[in-house]
Amino acid sequence: MTLTELAHADGILTPERAALVERMRALGPQIAQRSERYDREASFPFENWDDFTEAGLLGICIPTNEGGLGADFVGYALVAEELGRYCTATALTFNMHVATTLLTGQIADDMTLSEADRALLHERRSVLRRGVIENNMIHSQPFSEGISAGATSGFVTKAVPVDGGYRVTGRKIFASLSGAANIHNVVCVVDGDERVRLLGIPADGEGVRIEGDWDPLGMRATDSRNLVMDNVFVPAVHEWIPPGVFDQAAQRWPYFYMTLSFAYLGLMGGVMDATAEYLIGDGGPTGRRDHPIKQQGWAEMNLAYEQAQALCYRVLGEAGVDPSPAAVRRAWASMVSTMEGAAQIASTAIRICGGRSMLRPSRLEQYYRDARCGATMLPWSVEVCLQRLGTADLYPNATENPA
Repeated sequence: MTLTELAHADGILTPERAALVERMRALGPQIAQRSERYDREASFPFENWDDFTEAGLLGICIPTNEGGLGADFVGYALVAEELGRYCTATALTFNMHVATTLLTGQIADDMTLSEADRALLHERRSVLRRGVIENNMIHSQPFSEGISAGATSGFVTKAVPVDGGYRVTGRKIFASLSGAANIHNVVCVVDGDERVRLLGIPADGEGVRIEGDWDPLGMRATDSRNLVMDNVFVPAVHEWIPPGVFDQAAQRWPYFYMTLSFAYLGLMGGVMDATAEYLIGDGGPTGRRDHPIKQQGWAEMNLAYEQAQALCYRVLGEAGVDPSPAAVRRAWASMVSTMEGAAQIASTAIRICGGRSMLRPSRLEQYYRDARCGATMLPWSVEVCLQRLGTADLYPNATENPA
């Protein structure tokens, strides 16, 4: 089944969502054409982001009455999957930007807030949205600090309240879009207050610097160097959500943490496309698709892909506030089936397509390296999800806490 067929069958592809997928699909060929160059250079895909800007996709999850495209979480997921098919690294950068608009939009709207906090949320996010729509502001969302197994606990980045805002000091690792974002949205804490805050760090702020090299195995176009903040002033208007809303969202809207997997589901589709192209060839008497061992490998790839996509779409059909423990477990399972499945089918594709598929430039060689990186990505890495799945329902004190 194609994405469109399966999404229709699952009832998640509305006409509005389908139109957004088509908008991204129209950009696909040119994004795919550039992907190898960005990968080789480990450079940020600025041209792709110019395309997003022209197509209005920077505001994909901003309401239409504020100039955006009005996508919800599921609509974004389908668009991210489509983008991942052409360039998974670009899809991950896009996710970092859109995640902020989702967190301050649909997700924050589902939280329980006082009237004052609700008014503050509307005021602050209108500033964020205007910046995106009117000034094409690019947002990143670096959370990880490398000090704990989960990216929603153990923060050492500190915010000190001062007149007109905060002074922030800390360090975030794997800060995607480090050299491209206009605003880095970091999570941090204030001494004596356990509530997590989400603050927008101006990229050009005094005391902000990007350090380190970026020469990884895969996902090379994400430009995920280290973000260092030394007593950086952040205006109060850049506290996008009231204190504590992030903590509440982590508990009540855990699906937020699976957005990275949609890009990898797209990668799986891209691997399927490339392998089918090889097996079918030009229609001549090559015999590739007639080889029984290659057919078996192709069957294994189909199984892994269909299982990952079907489970992901089931989870998308359930996504919302306050999921049941069983629903959260399915989300963890979806993360594992996608992140491990991507590496599995990329490896099988290399075997099926032979030695030339390992040579650059090869779509499969790049997909393979990109796919192998997915399992490590926090906060819902494969290890974290497997650990939680391995204790769920077996012990009376086993946590269902998604944070």
